[in-house]
Amino acid sequence: MARRNLNDLQYFVTVAREGSFTRAAARLGITPSALSQVISALEAQLEIRLLNRTTRSVRPTVAGERLMQALGSRFDEIEQELEMLTALRDKPAGTVRITCGDLILTQTLLPKLTPVLQQYPDIQLEFDVYYGFRDIVAERFDAGIRLGGTIDKDMIAVPIGPQLRMAAVATADYFSKHGKPQSPKDLSAHNCINIRFPTHGGLYVWEFEKSGKQQNVHVTGQLIFNTTQHIVQAALQGLGIAYLPQEEFQPYLEQGLLQQVLEDWCPPFEGYYLYYPSRKQPSPAFALIIEALRWR
Repeated sequence: MARRNLNDLQYFVTVAREGSFTRAAARLGITPSALSQVISALEAQLEIRLLNRTTRSVRPTVAGERLMQALGSRFDEIEQELEMLTALRDKPAGTVRITCGDLILTQTLLPKLTPVLQQYPDIQLEFDVYYGFRDIVAERFDAGIRLGGTIDKDMIAVPIGPQLRMAAVATADYFSKHGKPQSPKDLSAHNCINIRFPTHGGLYVWEFEKSGKQQNVHVTGQLIFNTTQHIVQAALQGLGIAYLPQEEFQPYLEQGLLQQVLEDWCPPFEGYYLYYPSRKQPSPAFALIIEALRWR
């Protein structure tokens, strides 16, 4: 393949990964029409169709999938090596992309990373707030944030916070009207505020444990959300019992706006971890991020 086609090949890989000419063009900094022309010219030169185009999506053909798998990792390696050259500069630089939840971003990431940003103005951080599980390799994130025990074994995991506890809470007014559950099974008689996971679409099964005995409860109620902050607000409105990590409710528990029940059924568990691919060599900027977030 002639050297002049290396850019064309990278453009193809970007379109295949993004599944959209519009998104790929935005990432590459060119117009969608210009990008479409490049891909068409590449297909004409190779004499084979690489992408199936519809009005709603763009998908690689069998040939396109094979080419993307062959080239994608090589382009990633080149980009990674170019990023590593920043180590030769006086100050680390570059963009670090992290996918995480909203609360951990507000309470942990921003406070701990503010000094890094102030000291190293050439570092850029991009945060993707998402409550499901991202494929950080396929979606080209540098790292993700998850609770311990949910991270794939082939990832490097760095603790960034203490152990956590779950908490079942509601307002005093709710408990005065409906009573307080004495065991997890009593929740079946209560109006429970649940969460639907965006990754697989299922409702969360509330998990409890006491003296090594586990109880999983399929709760019901009038409200279901896919974001935790709205669950907290619904609980504050007296609309039912909510069940989330205690840190989500802590300010309102301290103010007496919410009351906690079933505390003896909520043992501590592993907290949040930053994770990234084991084969990824951290750039100088990313190495600073890791050390700033590491729980000591």
